[in-house]
Amino acid sequence: MDILFVTDPLASFKAYKDSTYAMMREAQKRGHGLLACEPRQLVWKRGGKVLAGGAERIRLNPAQDPHAHDHTPWFELIEVLDLTLADTDAVVMRKDPPFDPEYFYATHLLGQAEREGAKVFNKPAALRDHPEKLAILEFPEFIPPTLVTRDAAAIRAFHAEHHDIILKPLDGMGGTGIFRVGADGLNLGAIIETLNQNGAVSVMVQRYLPEIALGDRRVLVIGGKPVPFVLARIPQGGEVRGNLAAGGKGVAMPISPREREIAEALGPILAARGLLLVGLDVIGDCLTEINVTSPTCFQEITDQTGCDVARIFVDALEAGVAARG
Repeated sequence: MDILFVTDPLASFKAYKDSTYAMMREAQKRGHGLLACEPRQLVWKRGGKVLAGGAERIRLNPAQDPHAHDHTPWFELIEVLDLTLADTDAVVMRKDPPFDPEYFYATHLLGQAEREGAKVFNKPAALRDHPEKLAILEFPEFIPPTLVTRDAAAIRAFHAEHHDIILKPLDGMGGTGIFRVGADGLNLGAIIETLNQNGAVSVMVQRYLPEIALGDRRVLVIGGKPVPFVLARIPQGGEVRGNLAAGGKGVAMPISPREREIAEALGPILAARGLLLVGLDVIGDCLTEINVTSPTCFQEITDQTGCDVARIFVDALEAGVAARG
């Protein structure tokens, strides 16, 4: 089948660690055709269907070792074409955050493509309905003490109650904009002003979880079922953030009983809403985020454990395409 990946520019990929690359590699191994475009290339005109203008049909270079960090191109461009999304077998939305207005508009174009017959994963409406910070509010039994507000006084009261807190923007990614404030309250006022922009922007505040020292653990859920290994992203050098983009060290390990409990509770619910791939972030016993836009960590888990996450994903993608007829 032909699979269209809606993603960031191919030239920006770090093939040695990119999860979308791992998906593509497994799909090509099975004989599927690979196509790619960026969200900016999606076009709709009355009387026609949503198309990807200037989509690229590619073939991965089997001679390139993504871990060698050499300059061998990781793909070969076969052709450039205007491609109607409904004419593909599957569309995989893999654009990285931020979930800004253009991302939002892209989900509506992908939703229109669905109405025209395209099979899109993750489902565009589900991407809109599950903002990655706020989606946890539906599952309060699994999350730490959490506050979402614009109100500086409410944040100060939360700090007075819990003494050690984390503040983060609702639209952040990769650990950007995350602050910790301890019992002394040092710089709390300045941090609130920075994040809530004098009451104009909502902020998430959570009780600090000391278990972060053991890692912010990424639990991948594919087709409603947890992958048996997780990636613990462990803060380095005095950081409170474990995100790999913020310098965290990724260590793969078997899923814990608590992580499995959370994943098995949420997985079927989220899968039924059209979320084929989800990344749950768990610190200690607590769920802290539900990532749905472009969850990562495929290659790190596979390289360290031998568990082929991309194989699990493409199995689920093929099943999802068949289920949608």
